[in-house]
Amino acid sequence: MLIGSVSLICGQNMWTILRSRLLLSGHYSSCDVYRAVSNHASMQSIAKLQERKINKLIFPITDLEKFLGPGVDTTYFRLFNPSLEQIVKAEELFRSSGKHVIDYYTSAVRMDHTPSLTQPEVCFIGRSNVGKSTLIKALFSLVPGLEVRVSKNPGHTKKLNFFKAGKAFTLVDMPGYGYHAPEDFTDMVEEYLQKRQNLKRIFLLVDGSIGLQKSDLIAIEMCEEFAKPYVVVITKIDRPPTGILLTRFLEVQEFIVNKTNGCFPQPFLISSTQYSGVHLLRCFIAHVTGNLPSTS
Repeated sequence: MLIGSVSLICGQNMWTILRSRLLLSGHYSSCDVYRAVSNHASMQSIAKLQERKINKLIFPITDLEKFLGPGVDTTYFRLFNPSLEQIVKAEELFRSSGKHVIDYYTSAVRMDHTPSLTQPEVCFIGRSNVGKSTLIKALFSLVPGLEVRVSKNPGHTKKLNFFKAGKAFTLVDMPGYGYHAPEDFTDMVEEYLQKRQNLKRIFLLVDGSIGLQKSDLIAIEMCEEFAKPYVVVITKIDRPPTGILLTRFLEVQEFIVNKTNGCFPQPFLISSTQYSGVHLLRCFIAHVTGNLPSTS
């Protein structure tokens, strides 16, 4: 596993080394190094930032740790701690190249409509309007032309939407639960989660402003009942004030440690609009789907 692997910060010259390696490996040209950064979607864009800002983008938890009081247990804050090389390698799985084609594949409204795929699969689930489709769009932002439909209206996703990343993995965008859930949500989602043999990880999204809600607890009970491995992703972290976000994070962390069995102990912090935590989440997906073996 990648738990406890090489730390992200490996010395003052690490980012200089990273930039050089990206140039030599063809990740971006020398002209691109001096081009204005339009966003932080790729390692090639954030590698030009100051080390402190890079660390903040990859590990958003660093912005919260400085506000912690003495005695707070931070054991699980960076349980998944990949090296720079692993993060860069994982990013390639989220680019279309050659035979590695990334695209929308199909949709399904019932389990017997789902495609018969053998590659590892991950799915994203959460309350309506928690930001599932927006996060998936951010994860695949390096794929020109890939359409991930995002709506301001809650409950936009009504089907299981499958996105194939070559033969590496499949990602499934699921309908949101809660007030705007489709009428057949339970039949559609429960059967998929219970019976999908190649499902490797459930990503359960929680809004960073409001934390765990009753509907989230029901979803967690479902994951626990089906004995499916899952992880909590705290979304929209750019919206709440720092104090509220820190409170929500600690509440989620405590709940995971004390109330769950199948949940990965580390919650992931994400801002899909600022790409904070997106690079780390890509790396985690690559890891749980078996596309990024441990080097430790």
